[in-house]
Amino acid sequence: MSDPTTQQGEEAPTGSSRHERLEKVKHVAMEEFRSYVVATVYIWVLLGMFTLHEEIALRTHGGVTQALPFAPHGIALINALVLGKVALVVESLRLGSRIKAQPLIYPIVIEAFLLAALFIAMHVLESVIAGWVRGEALAASVPAVGGGGLAGLVFSTVSFFVAMVPFCAFRQITIAIGWPRMRALLLGPPPGGAA
Repeated sequence: MSDPTTQQGEEAPTGSSRHERLEKVKHVAMEEFRSYVVATVYIWVLLGMFTLHEEIALRTHGGVTQALPFAPHGIALINALVLGKVALVVESLRLGSRIKAQPLIYPIVIEAFLLAALFIAMHVLESVIAGWVRGEALAASVPAVGGGGLAGLVFSTVSFFVAMVPFCAFRQITIAIGWPRMRALLLGPPPGGAA
């Protein structure tokens, strides 16, 4: 009796081909997870540093500090978890690579700018949704990004852009030369094997 899931003239998948596909799926899932963790940790450190800088500036100028001192860092972690996924989506779209893949500066700059713009947009959206939940008017819930005004918005976007350039450069170079070679360049050849 033939397998009803196969077309006429096709052979049913063998155990080894199923095993190969399963291994490929596992490999792709692990690579995606590794990329997500790296992106999330980088963004969390970045947001944590911005939060710490804001806290220091408030203390220096006698501003009001948080009633819960670690709440902003928890919010930074939540934002990093969301923005890590956003970074992976931007990477998978490969917008910069489609425009011009060589030299690598183009996809690096385009990806860093897209991430900076998305991060600012996510920050504004998060504040608007939080204000909506608290029952605030739309105008009252829009945050004063970077201290407010166009200058604050530009400053925040440029700050995020500059902070994301090394991250995007590392990813684009890794894509161009492959992870095994990048690992060998950064950490040396793997123990007991060729790079």
